[in-house]
Amino acid sequence: MIRKTILLAAGLLAGALGFSQTPHTLLWRISGKNIKPSYLFGTMHVLCPQDAVLGDSLKKAIAAVDEIYFEIDLSDMMGMLTAMKYMRMNGDKKLSDLLKPDEYTRVKNYFSRHASALPFSMLERFKPMLVSGLIEEQALDCETADGMELSIMQESKSHEKKINGLETVAFQAGLFDSIPYTEQAKELVNGVDSAEENKKATRMLVNAYKAQDLDKIDELSQKYDGGMNGYMDLLLYGRNRKWAKKLDSLLPQKSLLIAVGAAHLPGKQGVIELLRKEGYTVEPVKNEVQMGQVAERETADDRKNNQQGL
Repeated sequence: MIRKTILLAAGLLAGALGFSQTPHTLLWRISGKNIKPSYLFGTMHVLCPQDAVLGDSLKKAIAAVDEIYFEIDLSDMMGMLTAMKYMRMNGDKKLSDLLKPDEYTRVKNYFSRHASALPFSMLERFKPMLVSGLIEEQALDCETADGMELSIMQESKSHEKKINGLETVAFQAGLFDSIPYTEQAKELVNGVDSAEENKKATRMLVNAYKAQDLDKIDELSQKYDGGMNGYMDLLLYGRNRKWAKKLDSLLPQKSLLIAVGAAHLPGKQGVIELLRKEGYTVEPVKNEVQMGQVAERETADDRKNNQQGL
């Protein structure tokens, strides 16, 4: 999901010289303003287990901090269980109310061929953008796609770290009520009709993530924005601003690891720059891990797709 932020001159120079403006790392150290050092880490919510690898630097950060903040409190199992009610469209709407009969049939047939954990009879009452997320998950070449958050959670257990969230599930799900369901449903149909292209795009995004290339993640997120470019302030920038203000009140109290989606980090409206504007020093931390090595082992198809700009 995301940002147009690099200065034109710097962007042209970086492109001409073949390197990225932002250092290749997902881990950043926060200091200054007389706080204990804290850390910011970019996650990917949908990722195959073999790619969700923690580097030594991240493990040390987990061990060192007082508390871990995700976008939502992933340790709140009761909250996770009750989240289902927030996923449903208001007014008892369902997909068949929003789509033409042939469009509805295409979506239904897609999920008949690509089974998910939930039956389509439940999914068709969900906010369409949430259903679209399942298409991205199914684009990965693995049976389960748990994401980096699960790996961080597992590592934090051995250190008995408290888990918290910057937002609530209800707030996140409520964001999608501000985007017309008809527009969401239209993008869901586009996602179904372009499933193969989306699969290539997801592979490219995963490769950029494994290479820890925030600029590439930013570029790909803008290119494949799911038609939601007009809602980026709602879905991304506005949330970044709220997080920066909230973190400014939390960071003086305790040392934190803040683990949020990597697309929230780069750019003028990204969390890195917003924390700097709050007066903090935010510096890249070398984070060599296996996923950086895996990025070099792209398949021949992935290389071809990258060359073609897919």
